[in-house]
Amino acid sequence: MTGIPLYGCRHMDHAARLLEIDGPDFDYDNFAVVAETLLQQLGMTVVEKEANADLHVWLVDFEGCRMLLKGEHYSGQMWLEGLDSEAEETMRFLAGLLGKG
Repeated sequence: MTGIPLYGCRHMDHAARLLEIDGPDFDYDNFAVVAETLLQQLGMTVVEKEANADLHVWLVDFEGCRMLLKGEHYSGQMWLEGLDSEAEETMRFLAGLLGKG
């Protein structure tokens, strides 16, 4: 790794508890590699993985706060969703790590 972040915060929607993520392009087959690199950058762990026809949904954990990491194959979009109001502060912190607060 060159020290240049691979991922960034595209947009943070506080009301919806959504953190849209900029990152490398991915498709259905390589989502896991792209997502695992993001999780390593943020210090997050995977609790559970689910894959549908065009959407990957992973339950992830950051210091006890659980969120959903989603990646949509057709749009190439990746985002984190907070599961409850307690996740907002954590997501704001993660947005700061990704370059936008």
